[in-house]
Amino acid sequence: MDFELSEEQRLLKDSVERLLADRYDFSARQRFMHEPAGFSRELWRQYAELGLLGLPFAEDDGGIGGGPVETMIVMEAFGRALALEPYFATVVLAGGFLRLGASAAMRASLIPQIVSGDLLLAFAHAERQSRYDLADVATIARKDGSNYIVDGAKTLVIHGDCADKLVVSARVAGAQRDCSGLGLFVVDAGAAGVTRRPYPTVDGLRAAEVALAGVRVGADAVIGEPGNAWELITQVVDAATAALAAEAVGAMAAMHELTVEYLKTRKQFGVPIGAFQVLQHRAADMLIALEQARSMCLLATMSADDSDILERRKAIAATKVQIGRSGRLVGQQAIQLHGGIGMTMEHKVGHYFKRVVITGTLFGDADHHLVELARMGGLIAAT
Repeated sequence: MDFELSEEQRLLKDSVERLLADRYDFSARQRFMHEPAGFSRELWRQYAELGLLGLPFAEDDGGIGGGPVETMIVMEAFGRALALEPYFATVVLAGGFLRLGASAAMRASLIPQIVSGDLLLAFAHAERQSRYDLADVATIARKDGSNYIVDGAKTLVIHGDCADKLVVSARVAGAQRDCSGLGLFVVDAGAAGVTRRPYPTVDGLRAAEVALAGVRVGADAVIGEPGNAWELITQVVDAATAALAAEAVGAMAAMHELTVEYLKTRKQFGVPIGAFQVLQHRAADMLIALEQARSMCLLATMSADDSDILERRKAIAATKVQIGRSGRLVGQQAIQLHGGIGMTMEHKVGHYFKRVVITGTLFGDADHHLVELARMGGLIAAT
């Protein structure tokens, strides 16, 4: 299998990394974090000008027609920069539902607004009782003529505080944990009956608790066929998990580079601490864990569009296990090798670790996915 990037992909990688290197140092990130939206609107417009916001969407819908590899390139660069903008929430996650499940009319209405940077989206799916079970949805959507009435509550809606519209999952039939009976609805964040409680997350991003009380949704705001949304949800979440893995790899690579540089410059007993063999071994362990995570990230990226659902889910689960384990090892070693400064808010290595921990738990932590992988028979079937 050829893992070399094409000429267009290398140009994309160079342009994104150059933009973020010029505009996204640690002090700039701290300023962006305190802007009203919690990120830089100016940079969001630059992403639109570069075409990043239209990257995964089909050309017929106004996008660029990129695939999982292009998304991986962008997300890894965002991981290195600790970017705060809602690219994952809007383009990868909620945008994935539009790209794969929306009607032609809905795509024509919403995707150009995403591509231009004028529309922010968020996926409102998780609930307080659901933990990592994607099928555990208690929010109800009742048919009312040609419309639906949605009642329920969603938790940890990433960038739900600034989203203009929410892609909301709700149950139209079946029991609370049934895979069947789920529907997806595009809800205006300012609609009557929608209440949002925003808050910062530990990694510097924003999220919201969303309550829906008698929210009326038109038939034209339904994604796909109501009651049959399960396969679409798993498909989009799997692709989003592969993108999260790329972001985590970018953050881990930055932590490793920062740590190696610190070992070369920090002196103890008159010599750089990197001269001590035991610390060299720990830096080598970090590199091994990083490369293991990078390899599994490539597997998840190549599997994101796999039509074989079982093989796709196995690859994603295995990747999540490795990302969780590698992220913890790389982060802990980076903090310890930096000493006391690594635990302060003034040094960015701790911020990287926080972000890696969050990406490791979104849509299931390593322990959860290890159980799922075992249930599916392992990544490679026993002979």
